[in-house]
Amino acid sequence: MGSDQTREREAMAEKILEHAPRLSENDRFVFGCYPGVSCFNACCGNVNIVLTPLDILRMARRLKTTTSDFLSRHTFVPFNGEAKLPFVFLKMTDDDRKSCPFVTEHGCSIYEDRPWPCRMYPLGEASPGADNPDPGFYFLIHEPHCQGHGEKKEWTVAEWVGDQGIAQYREMGELWKTILLHPYLKTMPLDPARMEMFYMASYDLDKFREFVFRSRFLGRFKLEDGIEEMLRSDDMVLMRFAVRWLRFALFGEATLEIRPELLSEREREMLKNRR
Repeated sequence: MGSDQTREREAMAEKILEHAPRLSENDRFVFGCYPGVSCFNACCGNVNIVLTPLDILRMARRLKTTTSDFLSRHTFVPFNGEAKLPFVFLKMTDDDRKSCPFVTEHGCSIYEDRPWPCRMYPLGEASPGADNPDPGFYFLIHEPHCQGHGEKKEWTVAEWVGDQGIAQYREMGELWKTILLHPYLKTMPLDPARMEMFYMASYDLDKFREFVFRSRFLGRFKLEDGIEEMLRSDDMVLMRFAVRWLRFALFGEATLEIRPELLSEREREMLKNRR
């Protein structure tokens, strides 16, 4: 995605924040999507799908592969010199429709583990940045090909969000936003090494697990009792821990504790100042 496309997306986001009808959790809308709808599967192609860390993890586990393998086979990261962080996109097939690789004539083959944008559709969710006092809100996406808005099923926003299994995605999304919206990134771009660190800890959870257990990591950091075994076996615990690591490694926050015996005098002084 080039700089022109990035600016176009940012302009679109600003337009939504200013002009889209704002929906609360109690507002109602009509929508249905199932094999009998005339446009079934029409939305599963010619679209840019940005994947969240949880999307990647769940899709990889569904396909019984590693996050490293999934990223290699099914994603790409557009080059953009203006981007402050790397974002991962789902790689579409090379057919006329640029179809999703997981769509079949019967629908989504990984439906229970489909990505966040596919779960939310036809709802969008606007989350203004940290400097914007506007609260977040929902809005409806209307596309010319979509006939689902003509169905009879009525939902509240809260009912739709609950039905689509959004809770876990929202929890992890809020954690991830502590990195994406961090004030540090407004003034200090990440160097290539820290960009790679962000990519690994955010998207490639299996590689991050190897980093924790096969490097000197555990010898350097003092972890809470019992967490080491959980990091070995529980993906969600590891994903939450990765955010703590990124806040420490990228922004110098005191979210992890270096073993006291390994600290130099200068590091001890710096640690005092952080606290």
